[in-house]
Amino acid sequence: MTRWHRPDPTAWLVLADGTRLSGAGIGATGMVAAEVCFNTAMTGYQEILTDPSYAGQIITFTFPHIGNVGTNPEDMETANPAPIAGVRGAVLRAPITEPASYRSIAHLNAWLKARNIIGIAGVDTRALTTRIRQGGMPRAVLAHHPDGVFDDAAMAAELEGFSGLEGLDLAGKTGTAQSYGWDGAGWVWPTGHGTASDPQFHVVAIDYGAKSNIFRCLVDNGARVTVVPPTSSAAEILELKPDGVFLSNGPGDPAATARYAGPVISELVNSGVPMFGICLGHQLLALALGAKTQKMHQGHHGANHPVMDNTTSKVEIVSMNHGFAVDKKSLPPDVKETHISLFDGSNCGLVVTDKPVFSVQHHPEASPGPRDSHYLFVRFFNHIRASKNLPQVPEFPVPESAPPRAAE
Repeated sequence: MTRWHRPDPTAWLVLADGTRLSGAGIGATGMVAAEVCFNTAMTGYQEILTDPSYAGQIITFTFPHIGNVGTNPEDMETANPAPIAGVRGAVLRAPITEPASYRSIAHLNAWLKARNIIGIAGVDTRALTTRIRQGGMPRAVLAHHPDGVFDDAAMAAELEGFSGLEGLDLAGKTGTAQSYGWDGAGWVWPTGHGTASDPQFHVVAIDYGAKSNIFRCLVDNGARVTVVPPTSSAAEILELKPDGVFLSNGPGDPAATARYAGPVISELVNSGVPMFGICLGHQLLALALGAKTQKMHQGHHGANHPVMDNTTSKVEIVSMNHGFAVDKKSLPPDVKETHISLFDGSNCGLVVTDKPVFSVQHHPEASPGPRDSHYLFVRFFNHIRASKNLPQVPEFPVPESAPPRAAE
């Protein structure tokens, strides 16, 4: 058993192997059991903490300074206004500083407390990250008690009651419970988020735990968006007469969610409607097509992951957040691999060769993260345009001609 601790701790993170890490408690009080992962992004901690894909997980931030720009309502990525499940905790290296951004309206500590997220600061996050890289994502219990009094037996019982994420369907808890329309557009400085204007297409988005910026990217590309619950039937979706169907990100074991989502997706694929999936949506599509998924050793969590697009031979830096992956060896003959991770060679994209259906493992909406993959939304809408015999739009902006050089 390894013990890394400080005098008079107000929070403990106890791993399943007995490792105990102490620190200063932040955010909500109490205790929670979850899986511990690490995220390597240097920015966007509020977007990360409100990503429903982190349901059932405690996030270790490898960047030491978290909270220095505060929080604001515009950077919330939880599309569902009242999620039942979400991120369970946060592990930080340095204490939270006072916010230093004109956009901030609340200190991160107060924000965590308001959202009932338990946190711990003062942890050697580099050592913890190394441990995860070597041993995989562990189960753990995180406890915060300001009086410094902890019930070890209760913490052990809490940890014992959490068996891990394998076999868990969490999409049904994080997705919306009822259908609704979405017309919010992307953020533009200095006015903020806009609204849809004269949409050309109707996209139905199946919400398995979607992020708000995904819907905004659909709106920015000319869509009127209808968001539907993860348990919606194919008949209910097709009755809405969509021009395209979007399969969102989300948490949990895709094999568990696929028990009810797989047959629906399979029927939608056979209908011929253009489809685009990301993250969990990518995994669910693969399962519906006959492929398999598997639990990853340490997962991919960060905004700096290199991915190769085999269709363009270009490398893009993308945002990732997943602990399960599609087994590329299990892809059926009529499904082609389109993207691969340059970190470990794992599958990051697929396309059905004879239908307008494709998906990627990463998060092209880039919130947070680079915008290298925004072209994928254009690709999706080009499938929709093709189904309507409309002209295609270039996936990548055509650069303007350089002005002639002055004579020397």
